[in-house]
Amino acid sequence: MIWEVFRQEREGAAFAHAGSLEAADEAFARAYAHELYGRRNESRALWLVPRGEVCTVDEFVDEFERNYRRVDGYSLKTRLREARERAGTQPE
Repeated sequence: MIWEVFRQEREGAAFAHAGSLEAADEAFARAYAHELYGRRNESRALWLVPRGEVCTVDEFVDEFERNYRRVDGYSLKTRLREARERAGTQPE
């Protein structure tokens, strides 16, 4: 079984993918991950996940049209022009 290992370098830091390892069961995977990624105290904590349990998120649908949170998705000039047209104050 292949396991994905995520490690945390220091308290409060985000976990990052450290690598993969092959182990027959969880106990062996724990020992092997500790040996590879925690023996020299380079990791504060480890997460082990069977590769088959990692799920992929590849659909990013903007259901609420919140593209204004991204700079490239929000055109201030377009919004101002639309607002001026509604108000009837479009400059000539």
